[in-house]
Amino acid sequence: MTYHWTAHDRLELRPHRSLPMTGFAIVIMTFFAFITIPLTAMIGTVLLWGLLPFALITIAALWWGLRRSYRDAEILEVLELDGHDLVLTRTDPDGTTRDWRCNLHWVRVTKHDTGGPVPQYVTLNGNGREVEIGAFLSEDERPGLYDDLTRFVDRHRNRG
Repeated sequence: MTYHWTAHDRLELRPHRSLPMTGFAIVIMTFFAFITIPLTAMIGTVLLWGLLPFALITIAALWWGLRRSYRDAEILEVLELDGHDLVLTRTDPDGTTRDWRCNLHWVRVTKHDTGGPVPQYVTLNGNGREVEIGAFLSEDERPGLYDDLTRFVDRHRNRG
């Protein structure tokens, strides 16, 4: 699961990474090895110089695409209780942070089955704003997040 409660009043959400860094190295090295097999047959011919740039461009594009995927997945959303306020902080891949704060009494958790940017879209409403939470989660995880957030808000609202 790509979201978890680190404490009874703190939730961290991160995008799923299906390929660890060791897998990244293995993919690049395997692709390099497979692309050199046909190139070795061309050693000593003019055809090698025609194929070599395309092979190198392909490896560079694969490298760039995987690195971009890793960078885009460097999102962190933290939802925590701060006194009577619920605070959502999102840190984007470029390091910028955005905060949303609302008194827990006025927070409303909403799940949009359709009509959002993704199916099963989960939002928090309050303080005159509606903010998304966990839009990067899989379609199967978002309903569970909605249930967890609803229970969390209800439990802490009734406690105070």
